[in-house]
Amino acid sequence: MVTRWDGVVLPQPAPPRAPRSWRPRRLLATKSARAWPHGQAMLERAAGMGIEIVELAGDRLALGLPEDPRRAYAEAKATLAVVVAPPSKRRLQPIAPSADWRLDLAEGCPAHCSYCYLAGSLSGPPITRAYANLEEIFEAATRYLGQGTVTSRSRGRAQEGTTYEASCYTDPLALEPLTGSLSAAIAWFGRWDADAQLRFTTKFADVEPLLGLAHRGRTRMRASVNPQAFARFEGGTAPVALRLAALRRMAMAGYPVGLTIAPIIAAPGWEQAYGALIDEAGAQLRDVPGLDLTVELITHRYTAGSKAVLDSWYPGSKLDMTDQNRVTKRTKFGGEKQVYDLATMRALRSFFEARLANALPAARILYWT
Repeated sequence: MVTRWDGVVLPQPAPPRAPRSWRPRRLLATKSARAWPHGQAMLERAAGMGIEIVELAGDRLALGLPEDPRRAYAEAKATLAVVVAPPSKRRLQPIAPSADWRLDLAEGCPAHCSYCYLAGSLSGPPITRAYANLEEIFEAATRYLGQGTVTSRSRGRAQEGTTYEASCYTDPLALEPLTGSLSAAIAWFGRWDADAQLRFTTKFADVEPLLGLAHRGRTRMRASVNPQAFARFEGGTAPVALRLAALRRMAMAGYPVGLTIAPIIAAPGWEQAYGALIDEAGAQLRDVPGLDLTVELITHRYTAGSKAVLDSWYPGSKLDMTDQNRVTKRTKFGGEKQVYDLATMRALRSFFEARLANALPAARILYWT
């Protein structure tokens, strides 16, 4: 049903086959978001899927979450809000070492990863917000062309041009059946006659809507992967084998692609687990003609704040967030995070560089952190 802010219940067509990506239980739409064509399009998609839609009278999100923290978390994770990105979100921020700038199409993620870095980055209940005013977001991107420092002025990555990361605070492919925002962004960058590249990373696999887009090689899709042995830490995501198959399909469609191996977890048996993962990726990609492949290597880390949030969200998780093999590292903003100690980091880095060189010799490692 579609429930308007004044309580009127509107009819809707029968829902089609369930989508292969995320399907929330309800969608909240603010008044300002409904004034944008892209916002209306999201509501129409949700209605076609049989999702409950609540049209709010204003722009304040009335979440109506239960008092019990666990139930509140579950309700928030099952809710999508369609809102307008405020001016602060259109003042782009650098996002080293990935890209020159963050280009947020949404905020929040429907997955249930027990290491989720968003737990320490976003405040409040983990509701996902999708932005309706894409035209203003894309216009903002043009003002930052050539001004970044990660790729725009980097000798090692200058060939990428000015880079815009669309998955800093979300997984845009997970939301795509409802939002269509990722397709819109890929098409926009394909039309933009500039030395620029859109980037996104994902733990999902439904790339069908993206394969036929006129991307002109200006969007790099990266599959965020971890070994099957660690799948229990990535609830609600696509199986890794499907992510790698999706990466191959994107590469065959002419997209530059990449692997985001993250977070690298130094649990017992990690050498065998990650070796098998890299070999599987090599088997999927080694015969792709003209393969343009990058790799990003990100080790597991956490802050005291993110650990507290994750412990409350996933109290039964077996993910090791103790002091074993850890040291404290101070961030550039004055905070502290727990990272692996020097001996562990050296062992991890040596292994990955050697194994990747053997299984994926064409791959370029962009960074290790």
